[in-house]
Amino acid sequence: MRERISRILLGLVAAGSAFVGGWAGFAPRSFYDDFPGTGHPWVSPDGPFNEHLVRDVGWFNLALALVAVIAAVSLARAAVAAAAGAAIVSGVPHLAYHVAHLDLYGTADQIGNVVSLAIGPLLGLAVLVLTFGPSRASGSAKMPASSRPPLSSASSG
Repeated sequence: MRERISRILLGLVAAGSAFVGGWAGFAPRSFYDDFPGTGHPWVSPDGPFNEHLVRDVGWFNLALALVAVIAAVSLARAAVAAAAGAAIVSGVPHLAYHVAHLDLYGTADQIGNVVSLAIGPLLGLAVLVLTFGPSRASGSAKMPASSRPPLSSASSG
């Protein structure tokens, strides 16, 4: 059950990152002008357009999506830790920045911004807990994480 939930959560990380990454990487001006596509842009109010920066955000998100897909498919502990950790390490400062600049948006966009930006790090945290946290069913709560077997063998896909 933990494996299935981890795959789903990693799939959500991958899907969100692929959506943002594809849009920003391949259509940076549209991403700048229109993201998130609700008629209330979230990127353009924060400063002038910079194609290089927007494309870099896109490519970074596509890279995160790739790592999350590999982790979801393999469930190799190192890949899962890398994908979940990357979601947290990239997501928390991004969320913190936007929380500090909510004055750029109306109330609905403030809420949408905070909620949507909190999802990635929360998914990453949930995946880490599922992967490295105690397991009541198997009794591995007393076994150090370094001694536990892999979440899944790479060949079971």
